[in-house]
Amino acid sequence: MKAVNLLLAFAAAAVAVPVFAQQIPPAADIAAQVRTQGYPCDGSPSAEKDPKYSWPDEPLWILKCANATYRVRLIPDMAARIERLQ
Repeated sequence: MKAVNLLLAFAAAAVAVPVFAQQIPPAADIAAQVRTQGYPCDGSPSAEKDPKYSWPDEPLWILKCANATYRVRLIPDMAARIERLQ
């Protein structure tokens, strides 16, 4: 009986791992990507996902910094596409 419970626990953990990988990245992580690509982002940033223009594997974020607002498309394994809005 213990072996069955242990097997079920491992199966549940294996299913839960992909869910954790798709969590929303914090605004600080998006701001760090923007800064890495040469754009200024001062202060405490905030980020809001734009569901209208997001794609399944490429979410679009509106990043608000103290000195600018950006539209940021995060693309896995590539540089983000960044457009300054203000």
